[in-house]
Amino acid sequence: MIFRGTFEYALDAKHRLTVPAKYRAAFAAGVVLAASPASEADAPRTLSMWVPEAYDAYASSALAGLNPLSPKARDLKRVLYGMSWDLELDAANRLMVPGPALDFASLDKEVTVTGSGECLEIWDRASHATHNQVAVDRFPEIAASFDHTA
Repeated sequence: MIFRGTFEYALDAKHRLTVPAKYRAAFAAGVVLAASPASEADAPRTLSMWVPEAYDAYASSALAGLNPLSPKARDLKRVLYGMSWDLELDAANRLMVPGPALDFASLDKEVTVTGSGECLEIWDRASHATHNQVAVDRFPEIAASFDHTA
């Protein structure tokens, strides 16, 4: 499944996030909520919401070829597995966001959920607005940097 679109929500008092209606069936069997790697050093932190099988494939791919005893592999495993949570949607199609996840992504109440292809990303709404505007402004530069053909 490809996840796309932008949705604005508010976390409730118990830190529950409503899942976009068009993606609820995809998450019916479970959700992996994970810390997302930043694309740049100063980029805001986000969370990603994965179908469990897709997250397992993503994590395995990221670790493939690394010596499992190397410090780099061990640190990567700690982030990929230690900063991810197996969750279920409740009867109202909401996801309870754990405290460490809220802290990691600096989420308070107002959030933006965006499609990111293989997963959904959860952003602090103000951070998303700022970061997205910069990305949109840089789009011509980014697109032009791919001057080769497949």
